[in-house]
Amino acid sequence: MTKVLVLSTSKRARGGIAAVLKLYEQSDVWKKYHCRWVSTHKDSSKLIKIWYLCKGMIEFLFLLPFYDIVHIHFSLAGSARRKYPFFRIAKKMGKKVIIHLHCGSQIDDIWNHTYQTMFEQCDCGILLSESLKSKIEEHIGKSDKLKVVYNPCPIVPNNTEYEKKNHILFSGTLYDGKGYKDLINAFARVAAKYPNWKIVFAGNGEVEQARALSEKLGISKQVLLLGWVSGEAKHKAFSEAKALCLPSYAEGFPMAVLDAWAYGLPVVTTPVGGVPDVAVDRENMLLFEPGDVDQLAVQLGRVINDEALRVRLSEESAKMAQNQFNLVSITNQVGDIYKQIVKTE
Repeated sequence: MTKVLVLSTSKRARGGIAAVLKLYEQSDVWKKYHCRWVSTHKDSSKLIKIWYLCKGMIEFLFLLPFYDIVHIHFSLAGSARRKYPFFRIAKKMGKKVIIHLHCGSQIDDIWNHTYQTMFEQCDCGILLSESLKSKIEEHIGKSDKLKVVYNPCPIVPNNTEYEKKNHILFSGTLYDGKGYKDLINAFARVAAKYPNWKIVFAGNGEVEQARALSEKLGISKQVLLLGWVSGEAKHKAFSEAKALCLPSYAEGFPMAVLDAWAYGLPVVTTPVGGVPDVAVDRENMLLFEPGDVDQLAVQLGRVINDEALRVRLSEESAKMAQNQFNLVSITNQVGDIYKQIVKTE
């Protein structure tokens, strides 16, 4: 009976890694391999972070002898640094170790000895895109142990239905890397032409800065700032929207896009992270280069003005969610990796 110890951030964390693991928890694979989630981090005060790390290490050391595989989820440099001691201990104990990297093109800027060692010594490295796999191989060389597994689309609740509104949704933390200012600036160029449309920001972060910028540009009445949403409030925001826009500068495989596909929303986004693996401009989504406010304004105009295009893109989004990014399909790929690395003993 193979058992898997999963190391990650807290279940209460806001962000992609926790969201992905909550989806994994719903799968048959999670049950089949008796997965146990050990939290090693929480985005809070320094004292709370130290407490979570210490508590996670104690739990990890107690459970490790009873588990066969350690599956470590991490992203940027701080996350890798926190997970490294767990990685070393698991290897010394003779456990199979999978590292699961949740970041994108920024890996070149943050690559260091910790990443190098973990990828060279792990039993399997899971990556979110083919482009990220290529970047890792530039550092460690070609490797059969590197696998691409996309993040899955969530399962949409069907308990409440909401009427569609003329909303373009942004979902995620508001900071420069997500390009929220680009969206406000681009929308300001078309807002007067489409007075019945609004952009809706569902996320925490630089909310007051976003409010100030929309007021400066004279579009505050067409900008809704919801703050962080989850549960029914998130379901309502996605259900009411007619499109999603994510102007990110770097991603692994963005959960906002996966959420949009699950809700059958047309997607306007940048070709970063895993998006280029599947994106075809004007066929299954609308693309623009990061920071290109002019082109973003054009794409916003298209998705607002062309209902037939929205319908076609909605259909393509639904296909993505039902097929390639289906939760069962994705988690089965992870289950196959568990099975394969245990067989290599």
